[in-house]
Amino acid sequence: MTIPIRLRYRPPMRRRAFLAGCGALLILAGGCRNAGTGPVAVSAIGGPPALVNPNKGPFDAPSAFLLQSVAQGLVRFNAAGEIEPALAQRWIVSDDGLRYTFRLARGTWRSGARITAQQVAARLRAAAATSSRNPLKPLLGAIDDVEAMTDDVLEISLKSPRPAFLQLLAQPEFAILHRDEGSGPYVAAAQPDRSALLTLRPPAGDEEEGDERPDSAPLLLRGEPPGRAVARFRLGAADLVLGGSLADLPLARAAGLPAASLVFDPVAGMLGLAFVRAGGPLANPAARQALSMAVDRGTFIAALRVPGLQPRESLLPVGIGELPQPAFPAWSGSPLPARRATAARMLAALGADRPVALRIAMPDGPGYRLLFSYLRRDWAAVGVRAEQVAAAAPADLRLIDEVAPATLATWYLRHFTCEGSYVCSVAADEMLAAARIAPLPQNRRALLANADRILADEAVFIPIAAPVRWSLVGTRLTGFRANPFGRHAPGELVRPGT
Repeated sequence: MTIPIRLRYRPPMRRRAFLAGCGALLILAGGCRNAGTGPVAVSAIGGPPALVNPNKGPFDAPSAFLLQSVAQGLVRFNAAGEIEPALAQRWIVSDDGLRYTFRLARGTWRSGARITAQQVAARLRAAAATSSRNPLKPLLGAIDDVEAMTDDVLEISLKSPRPAFLQLLAQPEFAILHRDEGSGPYVAAAQPDRSALLTLRPPAGDEEEGDERPDSAPLLLRGEPPGRAVARFRLGAADLVLGGSLADLPLARAAGLPAASLVFDPVAGMLGLAFVRAGGPLANPAARQALSMAVDRGTFIAALRVPGLQPRESLLPVGIGELPQPAFPAWSGSPLPARRATAARMLAALGADRPVALRIAMPDGPGYRLLFSYLRRDWAAVGVRAEQVAAAAPADLRLIDEVAPATLATWYLRHFTCEGSYVCSVAADEMLAAARIAPLPQNRRALLANADRILADEAVFIPIAAPVRWSLVGTRLTGFRANPFGRHAPGELVRPGT
């Protein structure tokens, strides 16, 4: 009889092994294996991997890895997060940056039918359609047209230049499926335990001579909870854990693993709080500014010990190409004691006859609980009482923990349009609409800067830092590299010849 194993998180000061010995491993993984042999075992944090249609809604880390493995897009990320050919063997960008012309590599679907530009164009148009629930749909408003010029040539026309456009197309949200099948480079076979065995797809009979194909071992992809994924890696039953975030970082820290095995991706994006109720004291921008002023970001970031992670007081990070200098709030740079004293006066001036009480919605996880404990302490210092509630519960603020899919300022700003945010600015929306069709880069930058300034003054978001994304990487994976998008190419995990 199999005895169920319950994994519990215990803080680092009481570090213990999750499981020990091959006897426990027989229960967890179905048997012991010799390190460095057999398929590369990948545990991604989330549910069982599923080949999902990206236009039907968001998906978790196991399904994202499966999708990018068996259904490539026009382009893809390599191990370093750089753009390389996928369905498109080459492309040309017009001098004005408004037209991207792709020539498809000769290839077939798994069924053997030829891949055509018409099919690819139809999928991309579907991603931008009114009915689409693709998570990246808000960024597709810059597309003017998608047209198949021939069976092998596809052209995407933009309303205004987007230097980071190829980064969007490389995301798994734009993987091309046709009748629920992909074009490779891997094929997936479902296993009895709901994992997926990924093997390199055999070359099609009509592939051009000299076509390059990745040289990779098979992969066994599992989706599982973070505690089980970390335990499996610790016992040597997994070569790689993907999909780690702030939520479960304490689990990885508590496992007592070699420091070199915990790898952080230098991703950009948003970790902070959005307002999901505009009434009461939060209707006043001064109250929202006061809440942001009171947060001691530096102490929290230091406690995480994530290399390179910096506190952030602006909606946008510094250094985005189209808007390199973001708008900072007026209080930015002031000492924390002075900020808190000002915040307390601002809240008192609102005339509340009792302390402000706020509900903060966050998903479960020890890392998020740690974040909330810091926020509760910081806000108590200015007379605000905070309560953590479940992610889907009614709340006043809700956590955003998202990786930016491209170096686009609009990805950050469009989170807070009046179409999708309780706290917004009509003037900022007008700036974003004008920027979408601005023909000259300098005009677009000026409009985006104005929108950013307006949103900073309105305090629509309480920024804390960039997201935290981590992996556990075994010594077998000689080709694994941290990268700015947190996407890891399955065919490059093991460097050939090692």
